[in-house]
Amino acid sequence: MRKLSALIDRAVAEYRQETGKEELAPLWSAEYFQDYGVMEDFPGLSLIEFHALVQKALTQDVEREEKRARLAQDRRQRTAGK
Repeated sequence: MRKLSALIDRAVAEYRQETGKEELAPLWSAEYFQDYGVMEDFPGLSLIEFHALVQKALTQDVEREEKRARLAQDRRQRTAGK
């Protein structure tokens, strides 16, 4: 059996690659939920719960990316100031 966290991470990666958007489209998550057998592997998980979990992971991914960009910019500014 697959781990739910791995499935969500893969969904986030695919969504970001396909769309580049930060807001998860409900139709996309519904298609993913059906096409990748989420219902069969996790029968207690509803589509709404799955969508919320993927959106949360997507938001966290975007926030981490923004933080890395800010840190890199700060490093460049400190290096340029020396």
